[in-house]
Amino acid sequence: MSTPLKPHARTQVFLLPDLGEGLTEAGLVQWLVSVGDTITTDQPIAEVETAKSIVELPSPFAGIVTALHGTAGDTIDVGAPVLEVADSLPSPAAPTAGPAQPEHEVYREEERAGSGNVLIGYGTTARPTMGRRRPSAASVSASRAPATASIPMPTAIRSAPSTPATPPPSRSADRRPVAVRSPLVRRLARDLGLDVHSIAATGTDGAVTRADVLRAAVENAVDTAVDTAVDAAAAHHDGSTAGGGTPGHPLAETVDGLGVLSRERMSPLRKAVSAKLSRSRSEIPEATVWVDVDATALWDLRSQMAPAGGKAPSVTALLARFVLLALEDYPVLASRLSESGDEIISFDGVNLGIAADTERGLLVPVVPRAHALTVAQLDTALRELTATARSGTMPPERLRGSTFTLNNYGGLGVDGSAAIINHPDVAILGIGRIIERPWVVEGAIVARRIVQLSLAFDHRVCDGGYAAGFLRRVTELIEHPLRAFGRV
Repeated sequence: MSTPLKPHARTQVFLLPDLGEGLTEAGLVQWLVSVGDTITTDQPIAEVETAKSIVELPSPFAGIVTALHGTAGDTIDVGAPVLEVADSLPSPAAPTAGPAQPEHEVYREEERAGSGNVLIGYGTTARPTMGRRRPSAASVSASRAPATASIPMPTAIRSAPSTPATPPPSRSADRRPVAVRSPLVRRLARDLGLDVHSIAATGTDGAVTRADVLRAAVENAVDTAVDTAVDAAAAHHDGSTAGGGTPGHPLAETVDGLGVLSRERMSPLRKAVSAKLSRSRSEIPEATVWVDVDATALWDLRSQMAPAGGKAPSVTALLARFVLLALEDYPVLASRLSESGDEIISFDGVNLGIAADTERGLLVPVVPRAHALTVAQLDTALRELTATARSGTMPPERLRGSTFTLNNYGGLGVDGSAAIINHPDVAILGIGRIIERPWVVEGAIVARRIVQLSLAFDHRVCDGGYAAGFLRRVTELIEHPLRAFGRV
């Protein structure tokens, strides 16, 4: 419900900005404001999911929110309206555009004078925004009515909501906004279908905590179970059950004799992953070589590499360093092909991509100039990248630019995989589990720590002999890690 505005209040329409990387849309995760809220410039007003990560969307305008376009789960195209903001009461001394200045020119000046802020992770810029057009009055009016009428209560509010017509006795008209400091807590509440306004906050600073959300979820589950039982009893008493599906909820669609439970649109991330892997399969004539490696010496040495009072480097960090050393001898595997496919582009160093399995899907964050890092520095960088990727807050600029990819799928409990090359890279190295297996050593069968390495490479840039040479070099460093001493 919109707050009544003065007749002379001017409305500004915030259009979804260009997200870069060829992205043309974003999924609306949740609103952080509601109609009637007063917002400031650069205040986050919504969370959106791009093909890269979940980010907060800051508003370039300040004023009173008069309309929200879309509900959670909707897809918003670049250039489409996101929300509308009306000016607060203007200062008497504020200059006016003058009767001779057309309205669209006033809007252009406001656009150019905006904060320049864009999606968090895409950076800010003071350059004029190009290609943004103000919708016609008719289209704005047409889109405003349904959007305003159908906006649900948001799951997180960053500024004070409008005062309800009949406020609860326990809340004053100028109540303090609900505070949700952690994006993870906010997302947990959203995933559990909870409204943070209904959750009692116990945080020391008045914020809703994870424990508060979980407690509210249990209470909500109990209430829902009771309501369901009552509804079921009433339906049974009335004899009103429908055939097919669950009582009262028949399945309206069948395919090949099976009822369809649901249809879910692919998220922007999943669509981006699908497109990238499909392009890799269709464009790259890849080949794969693999080898089983005795990693016992590395396994034993790793425990001795822990600094006093610290942790030993991860196996992934050690293997990454060995891979980078091997790429010094076989640099073609860290190159790229030109778009025309008739040039091999070599680089002075390696940007190392690390495949990370997250709840949202596969991400490949990048360690820039990884060849210049020590094992300790690689270990720190990899731990930070993995944590950020799994939290869903990875900035898009950290997900591009790789020239070689490392995929440690051993953490998923598998020994091997025919990995798909991360386009535009020309090779990817996969690492399986390091487990004890029977192994022949000097004529005797003994238990050794064995790991399988698999290298998928673009056959256009090199042949099998070159790829096998790289894999042999990595194998040598794993089986005799002290040979790399002084270079790790």
